[in-house]
Amino acid sequence: MGYLGIVMVALAVVLFTKTWQLFKVVLWRPYTVTKMFENQGVRGPPWKLFYGSTPEMKKLNQDAHQLVLDIKSNDIIQKAQPFYHKWSSQYGQTIPYWIGTEPRLIISDAELAKQILSNKFGFYVKPKMSHSLIRLIGNGLIFIDGEDWARHKRILNPAFSIDKLKVMIKKMAKCTVEMLDEWKNRAIVAEDPRFKIIINEDFRKLTADIISHTAFGSSYAQGIEAFRAQEELQKYSAASLADIFLPGSQFLPTLSNIRIWKLERELNTILEQIVSNKLKSHDGDGLLGIMLGALGSSDSKDSPKLNMKEIIEECRTFFFAGHETSSNLLTWMVFLLCKHQEWQDRLREEVMKECGEAIPDADMLNKLKLMNMVVLESLRLYGPAPDIIRQASRDLKLGNLTIPKDILLVINVLAIHRNKTHWGEDADDFNPLRFKNGVSKAAAHPNALVAFSLGPRACIGQNFAMLEVKTVIALLLQRFRFELSPDYKHAPVIRLTLQPQFGLPILVTPLPA
Repeated sequence: MGYLGIVMVALAVVLFTKTWQLFKVVLWRPYTVTKMFENQGVRGPPWKLFYGSTPEMKKLNQDAHQLVLDIKSNDIIQKAQPFYHKWSSQYGQTIPYWIGTEPRLIISDAELAKQILSNKFGFYVKPKMSHSLIRLIGNGLIFIDGEDWARHKRILNPAFSIDKLKVMIKKMAKCTVEMLDEWKNRAIVAEDPRFKIIINEDFRKLTADIISHTAFGSSYAQGIEAFRAQEELQKYSAASLADIFLPGSQFLPTLSNIRIWKLERELNTILEQIVSNKLKSHDGDGLLGIMLGALGSSDSKDSPKLNMKEIIEECRTFFFAGHETSSNLLTWMVFLLCKHQEWQDRLREEVMKECGEAIPDADMLNKLKLMNMVVLESLRLYGPAPDIIRQASRDLKLGNLTIPKDILLVINVLAIHRNKTHWGEDADDFNPLRFKNGVSKAAAHPNALVAFSLGPRACIGQNFAMLEVKTVIALLLQRFRFELSPDYKHAPVIRLTLQPQFGLPILVTPLPA
């Protein structure tokens, strides 16, 4: 066989291999996975060649875009997750579907979610995330896995100790009082005791300010710059998740990619400046101070270390997670207190009893039992994170189901929190008293509240978020009464987190001094 013959054989082998791989991904795997689930009595929407379930999902999302819900209703899935709303009525609560050629399985049962998140044998792993999400949130604690995750967790844990968090309350309160003082000045200038505020916008600025001061020791101006860059990146990320990913498309010089690259450079520059300032100050306080105290080679055999690139990635992660989730939780909690004025009165009475007009401290916040119930009920009905995703690292048994390797398991938090089997017939109602005996006894299943996830990868910042929300709401209740503006439209949507599509305008009235 001559040289040309060898080349032709090699090309034929490569062509056959690539064709076989394409056949397996595009045809064979969808067929076998679908049959595997159908044989177990589990069905979902039909998949389309190359596109999977994506066209139907996009159509349902587009149809729901202009849908405005009854303000009295907390049944938001038809708006926020229209595909699940339709499919669950057809196929039940466990639903296989496809994003392109990638298989996924929706999980809406608390027991199955617990088995996945407890991850006793390490078989449920974090999937590889999209480039757009990593650009936004960073390749930090939320996304990394294995030994890297364990090393980062050991280093970061001390930043969220109870003693550290108690000290942060003063900074949280200071940032909040500054915002509320601006509100009072606005009322004076307007010469009207009642005035309108788009509360979600103010809360986003406030929580960016709080995370800047408490975790990074940076200025408000730096925090807002980082917040604005991430806010725009978030819009691009949310849009990209609705489309099928084409390998290599993130490197094409499209208008959106050019803008994304610019925003990413700006965000990196801001974060590098914040880190540089912290290093110069020799201040070991806060999350960033603790990370810089561990600065060194990540291959260190002694105490766990972080290199500078890892520190920048964690800054990106905690800056986003530290303000995005809290601002949305605050927004929806205020929405519920506007709807349920009797609960607003009850919380105000509790705050005045335990705190008076003083700035609340940790001991005072700990005594706010009704406040804690309302925060938990707000997390249940309008939790910021609509789903949690894991990947099966091998063929597995999940409950009575056999799960194929590499499938993505989408734990539908919104659906679990509204599952009437767990929460009873009033699952869609606002009822904080369901938590009067604690989280584990609030529902038929002790782990039915998964707002902060469960198991070893439960949110490291959940105590920070709870203290932050209680501090802000307590100070707000001391100073203002609030109600929904008549022009509010009830339209919760998912843009990575659960947000009010048209904002949350409220009317606030200063309370007598």
